[in-house]
Amino acid sequence: MKTLPWKDPARVAALEAAMARRILLIDGAMGTMLQQYRLDEAGYRGDRFRDGHDADHGHADHGHACDLKGNNDLLSITRPDIVRAVHRAYLDAGADLVETNTFNSTAISQADYNLQHLVPELNREGARIARIECDAAQARTPDRPRFVVGVLGPTSRTASISPDVNNPGFRNVSFDQLAASYREAAAGLVEGGSDVLMVETIFDVLNAKAAIYALEEMFDQQGWRLPVMISGTITDLSGRTLSGQTAEAFYTSVAHARPLAVGLNCALGATELRAYVDVLSEVADCAVSAHPNAGLPNAFGEYDETPAQMAATLRDFAAAGLLNFVGGCCGTTPAHIAAIAEALAAFPPRAVPARLADAA
Repeated sequence: MKTLPWKDPARVAALEAAMARRILLIDGAMGTMLQQYRLDEAGYRGDRFRDGHDADHGHADHGHACDLKGNNDLLSITRPDIVRAVHRAYLDAGADLVETNTFNSTAISQADYNLQHLVPELNREGARIARIECDAAQARTPDRPRFVVGVLGPTSRTASISPDVNNPGFRNVSFDQLAASYREAAAGLVEGGSDVLMVETIFDVLNAKAAIYALEEMFDQQGWRLPVMISGTITDLSGRTLSGQTAEAFYTSVAHARPLAVGLNCALGATELRAYVDVLSEVADCAVSAHPNAGLPNAFGEYDETPAQMAATLRDFAAAGLLNFVGGCCGTTPAHIAAIAEALAAFPPRAVPARLADAA
């Protein structure tokens, strides 16, 4: 990995200074909040796709005859007011870092809606919206900087596992296809004003390696870099990712990227995630993050862990010195983030090894 300057050294210095002072709060679930608006098909389409075509581009053949309901990332274009309101609610609850509404904003994932052509715009607008709200929050409290985390989700395909049980050697995506998809998305996130890029909810480390490769390629081309966070997901109580790695193996596989932070999110609640965050805290020579679900899903796929319950569990994480970043994933709300912020306020961050200071 080449040593390149930061795009904005002052922003990186502000982030590192904040990390040194306290455990930083990541926001909670975007999807959980958007579901509360109960948008129908017309709500997702907005004015732009109301008549079954892209009003901004005049193309009726860009797949808009298919249903768009459920494509949360599209709301950054069709209902930016809602996405901004969600960001604002998390910032008001105490979040230091806001994740962009771009979890599925890759060509691979947007192919489900025939909206691949919107990928640059989805990422650019997702970052721009978050930037507006973070800047507004920072203006209200100048002594507390807020940061935009440009999210690169796992995509809807896996490079390590065959989707055909009868043909274990088959793959429906290649490393190069993944890298190209991530590169396109990352360029939009940078253009929109992201401070940090996060490769998150990693269930297959080969996908993550494609993302890391794409980011390094982009940084080399630009001549500068942004900090990168990497967050995997332990898919069940076996303690492994979907592609079979333990938490320690996962870290070893991505450590070459010299990330700002490595962590775990999704799939498990904080109680179930504790053992694996312990492992990362022991082996990682960078910051450690955790944004678990609000417990395990119930029979209806909903999350029942209250803000107080989740905050109490994460308080133990902080007391044990495990965390530099903490937030929430599925089922969490601004109330969860506010409770976590209060519960962890008195605890110092995990001591980060000296390597981090030399990452520039």
